[in-house]
Amino acid sequence: MFNLGRIGIAGGGSWATANAKIIQEKKIPINWYIHENEAIEHLKEYGNNPLYLSDAEFDPKLLNLTNDINELVENSDTIFLIIPSAYLKSALENLHVPLKNKTIVTAIKGIVPDDNILVGRYIHKKYDVPYESIGVITGPCHAEEVALERLSYLTIAFQQHEKAKVLSELYNNHYIKTTISDDILGTEFAAVLKNIYALASGICNGLGYGDNFQAVLISNAIREMKLFTDTINPIPRDIKDSSYLGDLLVTAYSQFSRNRYFGTMIGKGHSVKYIKNEMNMVAEGYFASKGIYEINKNYKINMPIADSIYKILYNKQSPRKVIKELTGLLT
Repeated sequence: MFNLGRIGIAGGGSWATANAKIIQEKKIPINWYIHENEAIEHLKEYGNNPLYLSDAEFDPKLLNLTNDINELVENSDTIFLIIPSAYLKSALENLHVPLKNKTIVTAIKGIVPDDNILVGRYIHKKYDVPYESIGVITGPCHAEEVALERLSYLTIAFQQHEKAKVLSELYNNHYIKTTISDDILGTEFAAVLKNIYALASGICNGLGYGDNFQAVLISNAIREMKLFTDTINPIPRDIKDSSYLGDLLVTAYSQFSRNRYFGTMIGKGHSVKYIKNEMNMVAEGYFASKGIYEINKNYKINMPIADSIYKILYNKQSPRKVIKELTGLLT
């Protein structure tokens, strides 16, 4: 039977901290790679991450903390990658310990910049990790509500049902429920796309569009997501499942959504540079917008919402003008 073995987490942000909290509910030791030494020393002494989700409490005796990615990989059998996609390559650039014999679980909801590929595919191509050893964790779930232990749901996707089941058992607790999927590509792409649509929701909010329009925007977004995922990976899937529609809804509407906030600031007239400096966290949708645009050059899927966000962010077109044009394309 599949065994997760020694567990390692790569990443020190809010979502990595939330996942560490969930796993440690089972009183399991965790190898934890965090880039910031300040956070490591604070966790050792006080049992919480001072930079993200500081209310989440940990038992320092169960944490093996390191800022050496090689130490993490060497001492772990199952590695959870929870680093913003924009920083994944730099975090792994000094890695010389092989990954190919490890189980990799990616909870990164973004596309690897420049390469314009999903994280799972990047790990497979770059580090020779077999696809059957790569899993995906998606929402709908915000880190902040995990820290508050509010009931949340996660979707776990693996090619092999047994691996998904073991991981599901690790995550299930009194405030986390899980479902299992074999749609690795679909759930991973949906996790990328929902951030773009949350940006759209935020931009429209910043421009003053109301709830009536938001309902139309998001209903069109889920159809756009279905068209994209069905074209990229044409297997049976129910787009109404929580890993697709649910994740989109929470990201587009939640007060905790950094992508919605990023979009709202764009809609209010702030520059991308200003927002990046002002935010303490990464809005994955910014990078995802370019990645999806580049990928879609090969497929030519009709994606007016995603295309509109690309025009605003990368072609620097007027948000008001672009969204006005978009309103004539929605039904």
